Amino acid sequence: MGKKRLAILGSTGSVGTQALEVVAAHPDLFEVEVLSAHSNAALLIEQAKKFKPNAVVVTDEAKYKEVKDALLLLPVKVFTGQKSLCDVVQWDTVDTVLGAILGFAGLHSILAAIDAGKRIALANKETLVVAGELVMQRAREKGVLIIPVDSEHSAIFQCLVGEDISKVEKMILTASGGPFLGKKSNYLVNVKASHALQHPNWSMGAKISIDSATLMNKGLEMIEAKWLFGLQNEQIDVVIHSQSVIHSMVQFTDGSIKAQMGLPDMKLPIQYAIAFPYRVHNSYKRLDFKDFPKLTFEPPDYKTFRNLAIAKDAMFKGGNAPCVMNAANEMVVHAFLQNKVGFLEMSEMIEKTLEQVAFIEHPTLDDYKESDSEARIFAAEFIKKSQLSIY
Repeated sequence: MGKKRLAILGSTGSVGTQALEVVAAHPDLFEVEVLSAHSNAALLIEQAKKFKPNAVVVTDEAKYKEVKDALLLLPVKVFTGQKSLCDVVQWDTVDTVLGAILGFAGLHSILAAIDAGKRIALANKETLVVAGELVMQRAREKGVLIIPVDSEHSAIFQCLVGEDISKVEKMILTASGGPFLGKKSNYLVNVKASHALQHPNWSMGAKISIDSATLMNKGLEMIEAKWLFGLQNEQIDVVIHSQSVIHSMVQFTDGSIKAQMGLPDMKLPIQYAIAFPYRVHNSYKRLDFKDFPKLTFEPPDYKTFRNLAIAKDAMFKGGNAPCVMNAANEMVVHAFLQNKVGFLEMSEMIEKTLEQVAFIEHPTLDDYKESDSEARIFAAEFIKKSQLSIY
């Protein structure tokens, strides 16, 4: 395995910082070529000083001077804006692009990297939720391999190595159930962001933690799996597995099931994605079955956790519906984190937004952009009305 040169997009987020831990543990195998962040200038500067990449990009133009001045004495190029991000991922000096930018904002840089024929380690599930058909078609045309970083999709990817995809009967995504497993609506109506952020198994960023608590994260993963592995909607299932030991499973046409297991640690799927097809030794804690004498499985509660049902419906509807749903979800999660809307209100606002934005069965990239923008406007209005009704 030769040294791989990485562009880590979203390096100051949860996945990005853990990816840099993997790089730091294996300096003989990985080299950082590009780091990017939106507005966390302080951490981006700290990372750049430690890893000395060829370039950094801060997409928030207001932070450009701060980053530029701080790195003035280092041989690190500093750029700003989305266009710069799309430019640097196409450099010849980049081998693999780790896409870990949250939400719709990560789409354009991934498309640019695909156009340049770069290998993609994809942590930004929204890229495939929003425009999965377009992204995967372009990846096929360019001969680009997209390796998932999400633990569930990494598990499926690992189960499929050496297998015939046409022999897959079903893929089963596991969900921990989040911090409110077993709770009903009369409890959820009163929960706050501080409660929802307390995931029992995983250490994640704020947005994905809320998505996990509402089960929207699992809905997004269903749509991502559909495009990533070329599945029919009916081939994707979800099961609640609160121990988070089995990360997902693949059932084949002969009835056999393969599962990938391990302790919940995002560094493992990150390492697998950027090192593929090689397995790299590490010192992470190993799974000891004596610590898990019982593994449990149960169906998800679609009635209480309506976001999962909304996402599943959007997957079956197709077109721009997942894009609209994703945009509305990003808006309401942000509002919930600021205690502007209630936990159960998030689902109501997503449903209302889906009703308002016109359905497009075969959207273009411009249609996706317009649908995303329109959905955010409607969601913002619903959030504002909710605020006004409090007073």
